[in-house]
Amino acid sequence: VQLQASGGGLVQAGDSLRLSCAASGRTFSRYHMGWFRQAPGKEREFVAAIRWTSGSTLYADSVKGRFTISGDSAKNTVYLQMNSLKPEDTSVYYCAAGVGVILSMMRLGHAYDYWGQGTQVTVSS
Repeated sequence: VQLQASGGGLVQAGDSLRLSCAASGRTFSRYHMGWFRQAPGKEREFVAAIRWTSGSTLYADSVKGRFTISGDSAKNTVYLQMNSLKPEDTSVYYCAAGVGVILSMMRLGHAYDYWGQGTQVTVSS
């Protein structure tokens, strides 16, 4: 199983970016997918999650209303549309996949079995 994250970059405050996470190696229809981020010197932080089967989503309060997670099951790809970016959104963003937990638990790192490499997002003020 491989997760390939892409789409990071350097932007200014207020700009938008869309991250992609392409999954391969198995059918992910039963999985939930999530995005986490980790800034230097800080702990990993939950950002957003989506369950393939229902389309249900979960967001961290810090990104609610600005970020949108979506998925394309035909492409086994999950997206994170990030709008109104702030300098505090600067982090390495990681995508992850897991199965078998309720929605509220998707904010926990141990709810995921597979992790991709990170993609750097830097927001300048």
